[in-house]
Amino acid sequence: MPLTRSGPSRRAVPGTVRTPAVLLAALTLLLVLPGIAQAEGADERPTHPDKDWMGSTIRAHEGRASAEPASSRTLTASVEGVDVSSHNGNVAWSTLKTNGTRFAYVKATEGTSYHNPYFTQQYNGSYQSGMIRGAYHFALPSNSSGSSQADYFASHGGGWSKDGKTLPGALDIEYNPYGPACYGKSQSAMVDWIGDFVRKYKQRTGRDAVIYTSTTWWKTCTGNSTKFSGTNPLWVPNWGASVGTLPGGWPFQTFWQYTSTGKTVGDHDRFNGSYARLQALANG
Repeated sequence: MPLTRSGPSRRAVPGTVRTPAVLLAALTLLLVLPGIAQAEGADERPTHPDKDWMGSTIRAHEGRASAEPASSRTLTASVEGVDVSSHNGNVAWSTLKTNGTRFAYVKATEGTSYHNPYFTQQYNGSYQSGMIRGAYHFALPSNSSGSSQADYFASHGGGWSKDGKTLPGALDIEYNPYGPACYGKSQSAMVDWIGDFVRKYKQRTGRDAVIYTSTTWWKTCTGNSTKFSGTNPLWVPNWGASVGTLPGGWPFQTFWQYTSTGKTVGDHDRFNGSYARLQALANG
């Protein structure tokens, strides 16, 4: 419908309706046409991906409560690591390496449109410092399918190569930073979404993705599903003296994010095993 600007120097085009209500309806129609704006769940672009990193929403929802002493899981051997994203900017990898950090995970992607602008410095910098490195994807299950997000991740930094220095990619699945905690999905639908992601990721890379999640979120949003405990390594956050109770039937954790206030960068992690076992995980 043609629209004209009203004013004393213009004539209305015959057939043009200039009532405010109809104009508003026309503009509303334009906003929902394909290519103008996308409906919810149709690959919408995240509005603040720089604020979404491993544990950012867990800290907001669950706070800093210490792990349950009764469920303490002491690490007899462990390797120190960190996880970073764009909010860390350019990372001082040599400082971290000097202080004992041996591996790093770097946020690569979120949804199907965001790629960490600091990814090259962080991912390559950790590698060049002599660390074993990996990439992670911040999941937005209400945004698009698990398969499409795994594809985007694998194509934008989440790939894997058997070079002895690259860890399998990680799926960061936690509270929704843009809406309802479980992204508007039922527990069974969430399990299906995660399954869709890890199947596609393995198809693309040959590796089982690591799953990062909190016990509380996993119980709430998947019904404490045990579907992935036999295939996908677990990464659990618990900022206390122990790992605490694990979710989903996993008999042990592979990674433990034990603090969000560490030196040089906030998030520090421990691999549950020796350095030789970490190298074995990198080699597949």
